[in-house]
Amino acid sequence: MQRRGGKGAVKPMFKTLFKRQSQDRQVQALYALAVEQARQPDFYTHLGVADRIDARFELYTLHVLLLFVRLKQEGERGADFAQKLFDAYVSSLDNVLRELGVGDVSVGKKMRKLGEALYGRMSAYEKALRAGDRDGLQASIARNVFESEDAAVGEALTRYAVESHDRLTRQPSAAVEKAPDWAKIAT
Repeated sequence: MQRRGGKGAVKPMFKTLFKRQSQDRQVQALYALAVEQARQPDFYTHLGVADRIDARFELYTLHVLLLFVRLKQEGERGADFAQKLFDAYVSSLDNVLRELGVGDVSVGKKMRKLGEALYGRMSAYEKALRAGDRDGLQASIARNVFESEDAAVGEALTRYAVESHDRLTRQPSAAVEKAPDWAKIAT
């Protein structure tokens, strides 16, 4: 008779523990790649994105969303990975607020506001990307990234986002998780 918690229970426990840690590292690595891409100077110098914290937030959100949409195409595993990527992003936002000196009492309020903004953007961008609604995406990007009601302001960034979406869709999931194929940033 085998005791509970005996040798037979240890192996599966460590197997799932190491698998979870490995996937967490993959998620963090993919999130870091999205942040790295969003920080490319060409967004600011060539596409006219303002170099401010709110505009950087918008670019991070756009890149995480592009990966999120792509990963969700891979069924249950992809949806799980996409959710973990989103969770990593939200956790990062929380950490940034704390590093900026926002007190514990107000972090919840700020995170709720950021969460609503994040959800709104992701919903608008995802809906437009899935429907092939380039005009709707461009209007959202102009309003959110450039703070303009003139949709033409968002044309170059929309072109980049649509091309990145197309490239990521054609890229195998395993490759996306290791090295997303982003579009060239061009005016």
